[in-house]
Amino acid sequence: MEKELVEYIAKSLVDQPDEVSVNMIEGEQSTILELKVASTDVGKVIGKQGRIANAVRIILSASAAKSGKHVQLEILD
Repeated sequence: MEKELVEYIAKSLVDQPDEVSVNMIEGEQSTILELKVASTDVGKVIGKQGRIANAVRIILSASAAKSGKHVQLEILD
């Protein structure tokens, strides 16, 4: 569910939604989501002073709290 959420938000923000990919790495206690977008869209996903990235992380944490897991978002460039 978290993977689809990040993918949906990222595709809504970028100019090249076809380039958005989310890789999910699951551990016992936590999950890491790696977000990869086109190099021209990295700034749009991060935002000024990282505000958009932080907002996405907050939404992701709230969504993951239901399942009791810790989810970490990494934006790859």
